[in-house]
Amino acid sequence: MKDSPQVTVLRLGHRPGRDERMTTHVGLTARALGADKVVLANAARNQADTVIDITDRFGGPFDVASTEEPKRLIRDFEGRVVHLTMYGEPVQEIEDDVREAHADDPLLVVVGAEKVPFEVYEHADWNVGVTNQPHSEVASLAVFLDRLFEGRELDREWENPDRVVVPQETGKRVVDPDEK
Repeated sequence: MKDSPQVTVLRLGHRPGRDERMTTHVGLTARALGADKVVLANAARNQADTVIDITDRFGGPFDVASTEEPKRLIRDFEGRVVHLTMYGEPVQEIEDDVREAHADDPLLVVVGAEKVPFEVYEHADWNVGVTNQPHSEVASLAVFLDRLFEGRELDREWENPDRVVVPQETGKRVVDPDEK
């Protein structure tokens, strides 16, 4: 988000045939809830294209990248690493520490798909659990980003959209930005 060090979300792993929607939703959630970039690992090209298309249509800035070496990205990341896992420390107990660190350093938020290698747990500055119960990694990412940004991401202004959603009590309305 503007005026703070970068937040990058890494989708660690992608199982073709099983994770298409989840990987896409990790990227869309990262974009919508304040991250600056998503990096998709291991052959998630179609999902990257979808996130790029949404960014082009509904505004940015938001970067999308891919990597064949996600472990190297974690090892070499110049900043702090947060790994979202149900086995981690409760988000409500570490969110202040993460937020304080993020005031000075970029964050890499790792969201797993398949069994996460133990070295990810070791390289993370924080292993963070949202409820310590099994549920969606997309839900964990959403809760974590909201806690990190304290709700500021909900008022974000999007740059250069081709279309804008007009909030209303009922129905749907999407317009050209000049009509809003």
